[in-house]
Amino acid sequence: MTASFAGFPKELFTFLEALSKNNNREWFNANRQRYETDVVAPVMSFITEVGHFLPTLSTAMVADTRRTGGSMFRIYRDTRFSKDKRPYKENVGCQFRHIDGKNAHTPGFYVHLSPREVFIGGGIWRPDTPTLNRIRDAIVEHPSEWQTVLDNHDFSRYFGALASGDKLKRIPRGYEADHPYAADLKRKDFTAIKTLDPASALSPEFMKEVKTAFTAVSPLLAFVARHTGYPY
Repeated sequence: MTASFAGFPKELFTFLEALSKNNNREWFNANRQRYETDVVAPVMSFITEVGHFLPTLSTAMVADTRRTGGSMFRIYRDTRFSKDKRPYKENVGCQFRHIDGKNAHTPGFYVHLSPREVFIGGGIWRPDTPTLNRIRDAIVEHPSEWQTVLDNHDFSRYFGALASGDKLKRIPRGYEADHPYAADLKRKDFTAIKTLDPASALSPEFMKEVKTAFTAVSPLLAFVARHTGYPY
């Protein structure tokens, strides 16, 4: 299928830049139609195009164009427990997660867009403790399989290594302190991310970059899914 997505419009970043200077409900409500036209519409076009590609990697990963609960994250920030009371996110996030997943802490591919930072990749971010321990157990019980993920040609060439992420200071209880994968057993999440020049998102070549990234991170997602009860 010929790609129809030709890159994001520059107006998407212009809107986000303006929002960062006017992060309040009055400004957003006055510019809501601009948000719909310059942000939501092209993002939905992007999600649709990704949906044509995902089945080549896994039929379990979903591109969902629903406005609520779909692949595009809500623009509204959860400020209930934060000192930062700005009501809106100043970036666009898209997660293409597993069909059985319920939230952002599920195996999935990810695209992040802001005027100053664009990154793409995937994995599993901040899973709950039982899920995290299943991944750790899988690394211990299937070390050659885990090493195959890390050594995968596409993965290592594109990402280099797993993202640094948050880690425990000590190896978790129940695992050997001198285990060959001790550094990975300390991880709180398992993701691979590549940062790009924001201008790249405006290019017709951006979809090609996304496909390359998703293909490269797919072995990591497959490992995580298999060992946490998700078919891949």
